Amino acid sequence: MVYVFLADGFEECEALVPVDILRRGGIEVKTVSAGGETVTGSHGITVLCDITVGEAGKNGLSAVVLPGGMPGTLNLEKNGYVQDFIDFAVKNSLYIGAICAAPSILGHKGILSGKNAVCFPGFENALAGAILSSAPVVRDGNIITACGAGAAFDFGFELLSALTGDSEKTEALKKSMLYAK
Repeated sequence: MVYVFLADGFEECEALVPVDILRRGGIEVKTVSAGGETVTGSHGITVLCDITVGEAGKNGLSAVVLPGGMPGTLNLEKNGYVQDFIDFAVKNSLYIGAICAAPSILGHKGILSGKNAVCFPGFENALAGAILSSAPVVRDGNIITACGAGAAFDFGFELLSALTGDSEKTEALKKSMLYAK
């Protein structure tokens, strides 16, 4: 099970493109609201989440995904439940994906120290101890970071490849979606 956490002000495509790719790839994904049942993105798109953080369990969890956007990233970071799930993922060596401004959450927790990572330009100072990259998506062990909305497809495909361990399946999905990169 993959949880994609959403808080008011999240970047819509950074959340929903990876959700779509993972579901097409056969991964069980739930959108998890860090507030009420519905969450409104930074561009006014309202999403009805599958569950709220209070309903989320840790049994069978394989990954935590944090979309960026403002103030979505700040709202995720100040949510104690979200912090608890990040800590659980770290403790249990689960995958953690963060895109755009959201890698700053991991940086503030010291999770990126000594790891290759990328973020939206201007958030580099928040990635304490990270080895900064200019690539759109970076995977270092179980941590996957991406630079922003334009990398949402690459981020989703990298998550799928990591979670399935099957690059051929990922490539087949890219082809079926007419992904031309």
